[in-house]
Amino acid sequence: MEKDEIKKTQEMKTDLNLLLECLKYQMDNPFSQKEALVTIYSVCQQNSDASIYFREIGGLMFVKNLAKSSIYSVVKEAALFTLGAIAECNVHCQQTLCTSEFFEDIIWFLSKYESNINLKRMTIYVMLVLVSNNRTGQTLVRETGCVGILLQYFRTALSMSEMDLSNETIYSSYQLWSSVCSALCACVNNPQNDVNQKICSSVFQHANKWLQSCIKPEIVRPICSFICLTVANNTYVQEYFISLGGLAILSEVLIKLEQASYGNLPSAKLAVVVTKTLDACIADNPAVGVILAKYHIVSKLLTLLLHESLDSGEKFSIILALGHCTEACEENQLHLFKNNGLPLMIQVLTESQNEELNKAATFVLHNCKKITEKLSLNLEEFPSDMNEAQQLKELKVRERTIEDFWKKAKEILHRIKQLENKEDEEKVERRELDSDSFPKSLNILNKSKQSKVDSIDRGDNAEKNNSPKQCQPQSCVLNVTECCYASAGCKPRDLSGGDKVNPVSACYKECGPTNILNATSRSLTVRAPRSHSSYKGATCEKRSLFLQTSEQVCKCPAPVVRNRKHQSPETDPLILCSDIISKEASSFQGSVSYPKTLNFRCSEILLTPYEKKRFGSESSTHEERNNFQDNFQKNPYPREK
Repeated sequence: MEKDEIKKTQEMKTDLNLLLECLKYQMDNPFSQKEALVTIYSVCQQNSDASIYFREIGGLMFVKNLAKSSIYSVVKEAALFTLGAIAECNVHCQQTLCTSEFFEDIIWFLSKYESNINLKRMTIYVMLVLVSNNRTGQTLVRETGCVGILLQYFRTALSMSEMDLSNETIYSSYQLWSSVCSALCACVNNPQNDVNQKICSSVFQHANKWLQSCIKPEIVRPICSFICLTVANNTYVQEYFISLGGLAILSEVLIKLEQASYGNLPSAKLAVVVTKTLDACIADNPAVGVILAKYHIVSKLLTLLLHESLDSGEKFSIILALGHCTEACEENQLHLFKNNGLPLMIQVLTESQNEELNKAATFVLHNCKKITEKLSLNLEEFPSDMNEAQQLKELKVRERTIEDFWKKAKEILHRIKQLENKEDEEKVERRELDSDSFPKSLNILNKSKQSKVDSIDRGDNAEKNNSPKQCQPQSCVLNVTECCYASAGCKPRDLSGGDKVNPVSACYKECGPTNILNATSRSLTVRAPRSHSSYKGATCEKRSLFLQTSEQVCKCPAPVVRNRKHQSPETDPLILCSDIISKEASSFQGSVSYPKTLNFRCSEILLTPYEKKRFGSESSTHEERNNFQDNFQKNPYPREK
């Protein structure tokens, strides 16, 4: 095996030596030189050591000098292409070519009038390779003035009035312009270069004109990539782009593409590209999301998210953009509520196994919690001129909205239970397989231990029967009506009669809207954001949203139950969804990218008789109870000392 490798290496070296000699002695035969250069490229592509050896024998510098000295355009093109390919394969060759002298040669190729389009494309390709993943190359391209030449080509290489790409001449110009866009992207990013980003921002106005005049994929993709990488992680450049109206132009392009995406996969995927660019523009400055609210971008993104043909990476980009839109803009948060964004985010959490996707969805849900108390505290009473019939009609609209929300929540709960049942069945099967593999002696020992446990259980059960009846965990969950009655000082009505009276309507008539509002707002645990004047004079639709959110937040979740099999089947679906959100948020609340979330837990956790015996009272701290529960998992029945 080693002999074969040595033989191949020797053959490779022999081939490169012969090809280099061919280049030197065929100066008057451009086609032979072109074939030799293409063959050198092929050998270096097949063997990673070939590029290093070709540099060691002086071939790399000879091809570089040949590109400048040859009088044949076809040889110049082949030589530049070979240089770029070798530098792309080997970082040492890249560093060898990365000199100010060679960048000045590049300027000479690009500035020379007689250089044809293919020669200019090959020159830009070499420049692209030299600056990619190379900060030294990014510095040299700026100091030698190459980036200025690229920006000039960005403005003039392609005419906006002539976009017939079926024309061969126009298509050649388009290929040159596209290569310029790629080279500019490499100059500003990977690694990020703040100075080059500021220089390249000088063509933003021209890029905006392109987007306004044409939304073809051949134009939108290169421009969006250039804008996205130029504004990335640079607040100064982001603000400059927004000041030129770039965010509004991107919003208009996204609206057009979203409308064309119905049954059109290319338009949907192009809309995702525009979404990524929008997100890059507001990621470090979420306050400018109010500009997107004017164009109802949140609703467009939610519609785009429902497109079945998008993959998980594209959906992640959309949800992350929703998170940045709703991070500091209450109007966008309200748009998310109106367009059923909350159930959609919960559905993503319950159905997706992608960790990044779940984090992005939890980020959006956390942002929308901020508006919950805002909607409840700023809810105005019914106008004085509204009679009782109109108020009842308003309440019926709210009740229908609540019923729709409950149906969605119950569907989500049903899906969660199906997943839990499937998981329990798999656990039972694993236990059966494990028990079959145990030795008989261990089975006998387990049976003896089980008999002791049963005897202790019987003793505990007898003690429980003699003791007063304990409250069930579900008693900690407050119904919206009970919460309102208790806080407003009203007596609950008997609803067991023949007339089916809605509890919300009954409480409203007896206590009045002010007491209900005060009672509900006291039960909310989310800190209210700063007030916003746009919520004054809330409409009927906003009030219906308040009842949705207040009913969800007013209910405290059930205490933590270690064994899910002992949970009551009457678990509140919204409580379960709240727990899911809290768990997801707590898993990354230490991260800088995502804000911390609040855990909704009952202020008091009921103690079992054994816990009372252990701690002596029900006023133990949460930390003591949690430590006890963890120890109880490890040793359920400790021996009495």
